[in-house]
Amino acid sequence: MAKLFHVPLSPYCRKVRLSLAEKKIECELVEERYWEQDPDFLRRNPAGKVPVLKIDGKTMSESAAICEYLEEKYPEPSLMPKSTDARYEVRRIVGWFDDKFHSEVTSKLVGERVNKKVMKLGFPDSRNVKDGARAIKYHLDYMAWLLDHRRWLAGDVMTLADFAAAAHLSALDYISDVDWNRSEAVKDWYAKIKSRPAFRSILADQVPGFPPPAHYADLDF
Repeated sequence: MAKLFHVPLSPYCRKVRLSLAEKKIECELVEERYWEQDPDFLRRNPAGKVPVLKIDGKTMSESAAICEYLEEKYPEPSLMPKSTDARYEVRRIVGWFDDKFHSEVTSKLVGERVNKKVMKLGFPDSRNVKDGARAIKYHLDYMAWLLDHRRWLAGDVMTLADFAAAAHLSALDYISDVDWNRSEAVKDWYAKIKSRPAFRSILADQVPGFPPPAHYADLDF
């Protein structure tokens, strides 16, 4: 069985978890306090980051590389379209969320409100929180624009792009930092993603000291 070293609210770990679950690959989840720099963990990934996946006799790091490996080794169900142009669009949107969205939103909201406390790094920086709360509006509007032109974020079928976005938004939703009333299209998109069997384990996550809001696991939110 595969084994994933992860942190529950890490969007990068969640993206990998969603890919594994969608492809019905059984996987043991092991929470890893990577910030403690445990020597055993550093031997698995000298970069000292999660996720780290042990599968097929290999130890893998970097969520983008892991998801590409899973797609190539376990192609069904596919999370990448066939055409070169469509695959580019998926990778572009995955990059948007894993780079721009994370830098402007996730790191400033989940990072300040949850990670700092868990890692004992002090109190949240109120300016960062305000910046993140302002930036998420722009990103939700961009998602709404995309969904006005296509059924899913990268095209007419669900792809890894949708999982990348949902990984970030679900982590933010855990701390009630998403205004789902800002866009009906985004809310409907998330409801479709959230109702997939692959999402079940994510909706069961619990972070000690941070209980999720009542709507978090509600499929009819």
